[in-house]
Amino acid sequence: IVLEMAIEYPDVEIEHMLVDTCAMHLIRQPSRFDVIVTENTFGDIITDETSVMSGSMGMLPSASLNMQGSSKRTVGMYEPIHGSAPDIAGQDKANPVGMILSLALMLRYSLNLDEEASAIEQAVEDVLAEGYRTLDIMEPNMKPMGTLGMGTAISGKIG
Repeated sequence: IVLEMAIEYPDVEIEHMLVDTCAMHLIRQPSRFDVIVTENTFGDIITDETSVMSGSMGMLPSASLNMQGSSKRTVGMYEPIHGSAPDIAGQDKANPVGMILSLALMLRYSLNLDEEASAIEQAVEDVLAEGYRTLDIMEPNMKPMGTLGMGTAISGKIG
């Protein structure tokens, strides 16, 4: 399917790679990648691995997409890479950023609402730039927050 679609996007470079080679290159040179397309098992391993680069699994959104004909709308399943995190449910410990950014992906790819998706992404960026952190990404001199606080701070930035 990727090769079939590549005809429509001649400026996009496609490189086929074995998953172990991909994992090695992700660690050595993550900026080499823009988008990685893989099946679910390898995608799950790669996203867990790359979450360390962003600081936590709580930071990363994911989308499993399926194009429907020639429509610009995409059917998808959107979730943070950590799933529902049942081990910390109800404890105000989960980082909501991955879920919030998954919502932005849904707005962009399934609902064609790019402006709204960008507003959410900018709100996340702004809150992090102000030094707010959940415990999984806490650093010295930053402002600690729980799940609810982080979600509230981000929603308050969406214009």
